Amino acid sequence: QEQLIESGGGLVQAGDSLRLSCAASGRTLSDHTLGWFRQPPGKEREFVGYVSWTGAIYVGRSVKGRFTISRDSTKNMVYLQMNNLKPEDTAVYYCGASSGGDLIMSRYYSYWGQGTQVTVSS
Repeated sequence: QEQLIESGGGLVQAGDSLRLSCAASGRTLSDHTLGWFRQPPGKEREFVGYVSWTGAIYVGRSVKGRFTISRDSTKNMVYLQMNNLKPEDTAVYYCGASSGGDLIMSRYYSYWGQGTQVTVSS
């Protein structure tokens, strides 16, 4: 059974760093792209970045230069390193798995974790 579990969220101050982790389990996820999305309060889910099963990485413009993504395929883990956090980064962060399509769009992700809350105070 495919499963994604996020961890690492919390309450931090502006300028701090956090690293989110996503543990992927299930036979089919090893050849899926793993992506990060976030959903700020009262807003739609938005793209953060992804890492493909081949190791290709793409980070969205809104967080580029502050957020980085990495993947440890031996452990079936993907990480989101978030630096210089800002109050506008406050959101529930979700890990998703996609087998293809437009990878910046959430509807192409078939599997999702439960999300982890990140709150950045000013």
